[in-house]
Amino acid sequence: MTLIQAVLYFLREAAVNLLRSWKTSFVAVLTIAVSVLLGGVFLLASHNVMGSIQRWRGEMRVVIYLRPAADLARLTAEAGAAPWVASATPVSPADARQRFTKVFPGLSGLVEGWDEEPLPASIEVALRDPSAQSPELRAWIESWRARPEVEMVDDDREWLGQLETLVAVARGIGLALAGGLLGAAVFTIASVIRLTAYLHQEEISILRLVGATEFYIRGPFYAEGLLQGLIGGGVAMGTLYGLFRLAEARKAASLLASVLTSDFLSPGQTAFLVLLGGGAGLIGAVASLRRERLDSPG
Repeated sequence: MTLIQAVLYFLREAAVNLLRSWKTSFVAVLTIAVSVLLGGVFLLASHNVMGSIQRWRGEMRVVIYLRPAADLARLTAEAGAAPWVASATPVSPADARQRFTKVFPGLSGLVEGWDEEPLPASIEVALRDPSAQSPELRAWIESWRARPEVEMVDDDREWLGQLETLVAVARGIGLALAGGLLGAAVFTIASVIRLTAYLHQEEISILRLVGATEFYIRGPFYAEGLLQGLIGGGVAMGTLYGLFRLAEARKAASLLASVLTSDFLSPGQTAFLVLLGGGAGLIGAVASLRRERLDSPG
């Protein structure tokens, strides 16, 4: 028998075993699917959030909020003279109010009807390199914070860096949970394969009597574990894609949905997760039969 014929035989026997013991196989497939789905969710979410952070980083500004008596034109010119500044845009109190009513139309009543402008003047500073963190730049920002004409300096890059750290921690926790579930899936598949082997002890004994090799005897069980893992991985990716499309349909009504549905996983990442499920199934099958003769109950 050639290798191709042997592989086809393994797959055929594995498919028959899956159908015969579909209830126990369902548990194994479901465990794989849940673990791969969880890993896929955290991978997809972190991928899209990190992509959004990179886009936002290019739009980041250092905003200098001024006290009422400050000279907006002079301070804007002074801020724009720094070598790391690409542009410095003055925003008058009236401009700030108009922006607020445009961005938050439902809250426009909060800034209407005042005797004086309720929002302060500010200077929006765009940096030549938004990711720059040089000591000179930090010292320059701190010097503006210390000036008597300045009420507050808001560096958008600070909260963006905190968001990056939070996403990295969440991704690590998610992948750790997925890894734990994947370990449980390996154990589940190992138990299912071991049970299947016990149910075929008589057939295995006959095969061994006629001279069948261990690889030929164990091959169908290895293929069964592999198929269970691949099916679980495929179900997980199908479910993840359905959830992605469902969230994508709501992106217009939710900022979070629009961030999380920027892109789906690449074909390579999708294939990796499916193969990860298959690999877990194969490991479970190999681990369950590695040390024992299949025709022996103990």
